[in-house]
Amino acid sequence: MSTITSHELRAQEIQRQLYDLSVVVVSYNTRDILRRCLQHLHECSDGLSLEILVVDNASRDGSTKMLEQDFPETKVIQSDINLGFAAANNRALRLAHGRYILLLNSDAFLRPGALRNAIDHMDREPEVGLGGGRLINEDGSWQPSARAFPSIVNDFLILSGLASHYPRSRFFGRPEWTWANPMEAANVDWVPGAFAIIRPEVLAKTGIFDEAFFLYYEEVDLCQRIKALGYKVSYWPDVVVVHLGGESSKTLPGAVLSCFGSQVTLWSLRSKFLYYRKHHGVSADLVHILDLCWHRLRAFRNSLSKTEAHGRKAADSRTVIDLTRRAWTETDGGRTSPPRPW
Repeated sequence: MSTITSHELRAQEIQRQLYDLSVVVVSYNTRDILRRCLQHLHECSDGLSLEILVVDNASRDGSTKMLEQDFPETKVIQSDINLGFAAANNRALRLAHGRYILLLNSDAFLRPGALRNAIDHMDREPEVGLGGGRLINEDGSWQPSARAFPSIVNDFLILSGLASHYPRSRFFGRPEWTWANPMEAANVDWVPGAFAIIRPEVLAKTGIFDEAFFLYYEEVDLCQRIKALGYKVSYWPDVVVVHLGGESSKTLPGAVLSCFGSQVTLWSLRSKFLYYRKHHGVSADLVHILDLCWHRLRAFRNSLSKTEAHGRKAADSRTVIDLTRRAWTETDGGRTSPPRPW
């Protein structure tokens, strides 16, 4: 887990009065979407003093040139390699001087009032260490915006499809909080890193992101540490953000795994095992067995049918089995993070 030194903390504290908010955006080959993200950010600033820090993860699409031309006031942190989400954010967090810090995905676009409402909530609720907003798709439909911490039971509910079949059940819908009214504020386990506002003094106590996580589970780990210190993680429905990301990191029943899909699935599995070993010890072994057994059963069941659709499902599960074994081996059962970049 990375830390901020006492010297860095003193320097940041001196300058916090200069900015209402430090906005940290990590970008990897997202030039056009990044431009749109920053345009929305400026349009929705509501007179707030913003410090904008963009970490470019070795993009090859001209992102840094676009930033220089279109957003010269932005502080650009250039990396020679793809650091991943956790390490890239950490480079900016060490330099942030705002009264609050906002993590914002490059594919997340603020709706009017989002920033002001988020800061007002943080000002009124000092017990909140980290807060998130209501994520929506471009058509206005809701995205999962508040979630429960991973567990063996929650993983089984997602793998089995019970969570999606019974979203309004408080038990079956608990992994992604689908049972709750999305228009009501709530204290939750964790919120997605697409939009997350953080109290800097809380980060000074918890430490910043754990760089063992290259991609996925890093915000879950941070929220776990924040809550362990007695702070709350909150969801606010009046903080509205359009998010294009979706749920590509998940292995969905029936989905054909492309080459890219296999890669992100591997990353997600590595991070899952690292997270479980760090926070739940022997449960890492149990979740590994659960994943293997479920996909073996799914592959066998679908192989009994001769239809093309069932054949694809069986092939998908066999691919996931191979990726699960590989992720388990490469992380030594969740004990070691492979060298970056993954």
